[in-house]
Amino acid sequence: MEKIDTGTDQLLVEKEDGVATITLNRPQARNALSTELTPALRRMISQLAEDQDVGVLLITGAGSAFCAGGDIKGMGNLEAEDRSIEDRVEDLRLRQRTLTGALVAVRKPTIAALPGPAAGAGLALALACDIRIAVASAFVTTGYIHVGLSGDYGIAALLTRTVGTARARELMFTGDRVNSERCEKLGIFNRVVTDGALRETAFEMALSIASGPRQALGFMKDNLEEALKHTFEESLDGEASRLIQSTLNTDHREAVTAFIEKRRPNFKNMRKTC
Repeated sequence: MEKIDTGTDQLLVEKEDGVATITLNRPQARNALSTELTPALRRMISQLAEDQDVGVLLITGAGSAFCAGGDIKGMGNLEAEDRSIEDRVEDLRLRQRTLTGALVAVRKPTIAALPGPAAGAGLALALACDIRIAVASAFVTTGYIHVGLSGDYGIAALLTRTVGTARARELMFTGDRVNSERCEKLGIFNRVVTDGALRETAFEMALSIASGPRQALGFMKDNLEEALKHTFEESLDGEASRLIQSTLNTDHREAVTAFIEKRRPNFKNMRKTC
C-alpha cells in the first residue's frame, strides 16, 4: 500500500493493487466540503486520472457520513463577498468543472462507497461516480431547498440521468430524505450492504475491475457516455471504432488465450502499486 501526500489531513489517499482509495476526512463535520478539502480533492482527481498505476478510483468518507455537501456555517458570508456577480459565477463554473465535471470525465471506473448520508454537493459527488455502494443506514437528500439554493455541481443533470426526469424533479423540489431501500430501487445505489461490509465489498469490486483490461474499460466508459448524448447510429459508429481498436491490444489476445487455456488472464497493463 502506498500513501499519497494530498497536502492536507482532510483528504487521505492510498494506492493498492491498482485501486486508489480517496477518503474525505472531516468526520466531525460529516465530511462537508471545505476550502482546504475541496482543492485537494480536485488535485487528486486530476492526478489519479493520469496515473498509469491506477485502474479504479474509490471515493469514501471517514466516520458515519459520505459527504454533507457545502459547509452551511460558511454560507451566510456569500453576500459579503467583494466580487461582482459575473466573477462569482465564473469562479463557481470553474470549481464545478474541476470537481464533479472532472470526475465524470475520468476514463477509469469510479466507485463511491457511502458509509452514511450524502447531501447536496455531496450527493452530486456520489452521482458523478459510475457505481455507488452504501450501507443500509445511509440516505441521500438534495437538500438545496432547505437552504434556499437552486443546486450546483451538476446535481440536476446527474440526478436526471440517474433516476429520470420525474423523480429528479420530486427529489429536487422536496429535498426529502431518501432511505437506502428506495435509493436502491431508484438506481441511486447499485448495492446496499451491512455497515461492517462496506469497505470490503467496495474494495473487492474496485480490485476486480482494476485487474481488468484498462483500455477496454476506458472504451466502455466512452461508449456509455456517448449513449447519453448521441443518436443510436452515432453510438454504433463509436462502438465499432473502439472495438476494432481493442482487437489490436495485447489485452484482447491475452484474454482469448486465457479463455482457451481455461485460466485467469494476466493483463500486461495492470501494475501493482504496493
